[in-house]
Formats: sequence, structure tokens, C-alpha cells
Amino acid sequence: MTEDLPRIPIPNPDSERTEKMVFLQEQLVNFLRQYSMPLIEASLVFSKYTRQLGEALTSQAEAQGERLPEILAQPWPILGDQESMDNSGPRLETLLENLDDDRMDILDTILRSSITATEMPLADALMQLRQWEHLTRNQLADSKGPGQLFSPLEIPEDW
Repeated sequence: MTEDLPRIPIPNPDSERTEKMVFLQEQLVNFLRQYSMPLIEASLVFSKYTRQLGEALTSQAEAQGERLPEILAQPWPILGDQESMDNSGPRLETLLENLDDDRMDILDTILRSSITATEMPLADALMQLRQWEHLTRNQLADSKGPGQLFSPLEIPEDW
């Protein structure tokens, strides 16, 4: 399935931090655009990673008697006035039954392998994923019904 993705050389662990971050960004954009990944699926994967990375970094900071900067520690605020989604639609269980676990696993693997292969610092990975989390959370907040949750994640052209 991933054979169709463009091959981008993996930065080695000694590469510049920005090169590693660009690599991760390119991997995510290519996959999400090529597979038109639904908003809800991308959101769940990004949420998982921001939670895991945030917990790991918080533990490290606390062990050193420090605090994680707020920009890393918390999700970024949702933009604009958001109305709540129409709650008359399908229940959460029904939505979760319609998720494509294989596609989510592929995104998960891309994230994990990109971060691991480049030996990207966790703070850099978390900062980048906070941006993706922010994008998905804003689109989730704009959703007016369950059908929009399965619309492809809208990635800005300059992303």
C-alpha cells in the first residue's frame, strides 16, 4: 500500500533538526493527501501521539525539576466561534465501527518510523504534531454533522 508514496531520503540521525522535521512533514502530507484520510481517523492518530509524547516529555521535565512549556504541554486553542456538532446523528460506537484501522495503522507506522529512523528529539516531534493536532481539532470543531468527520482532512496548500 505504501509503495505508491514518493520516496524521500531519510535524514540520518546526525542531520539538522529542521531537516528531520521537514522529512516528517513531507511524509505526513504525502500520505494524508494520497489516501484522502478522513478527518476523524487522522485526528485520533495525532491525538494518540501528542498524548504519548507529551506524557514522556512531562516525565522527563519533572525528573529534572522543570516544567514543559505550555506550547508543548497543552493542545493549542481552537480558532473562532465554534458551535457544537449536531448530536442527533450516529452514536460514538457507530462512528468508531466505521474507522479504517488499517489506514490508521499506516499513519501510525509512518509517524513512529519517521521519528525513530531520524532520531528526532521528542520536543521537535511533539511541536510538529501539535500543529497537526491543531489543524484537525479546528476542522473537527467546524464539523456540523457526523458525515463531515469522514471527509478528508483538509491540508492547506502551503502546509
